[in-house]
Amino acid sequence: MAAHVPRRRAGRRNTRASCGASFWDRSEGVARKGGKFWLGRALTDLSKTEWESLCDGCGRCCLVKLQDEDTGEIYFTDVGCRLLDPANARCADYGHRSRRVKDCIKLDPDSAATLDWLPPTCAYRLIARGQDLPDWHPLVSGRPESVIEAGVSVIGRVYALEDALSIDEQVDRVVSWPGKVPKAAKKK
Repeated sequence: MAAHVPRRRAGRRNTRASCGASFWDRSEGVARKGGKFWLGRALTDLSKTEWESLCDGCGRCCLVKLQDEDTGEIYFTDVGCRLLDPANARCADYGHRSRRVKDCIKLDPDSAATLDWLPPTCAYRLIARGQDLPDWHPLVSGRPESVIEAGVSVIGRVYALEDALSIDEQVDRVVSWPGKVPKAAKKK
């Protein structure tokens, strides 16, 4: 880590905006109904239901990220957004998250292609780059729990929520795992 303290810059932390935080709570999955609808399609061509279903519910985008104001480098932490429920990796107020968390970024097709801090496992990032979804993704496996089994979920890995820690304490919680693909999740 840099010799000076990274500081959080507004707008650099994202909570799963428009990416299906509650889709798997209420659906049996779009893939079973329509096959691999994401293959060969741009994110802009997806219906709202298809867009929402791409979120695997891992919660990695709901972790606080710190940005070094001098270098612009992004640092992942194991600190959750104030609205993250660490027991299920879901936003506790998905419908009102942008009002309650001012630096919550609404993910859209344009930002999915350009945000450099989206996890490497993020379906939006993968599709924006023309890649397929991994075997553990719920749209492929048909099972929401496959995200947990693959080690992609934040369940059991969130140290605390941001309101419980000062910025200095958050800096001490810098970790690398949210920016990596877990071994169990790597394609065969």
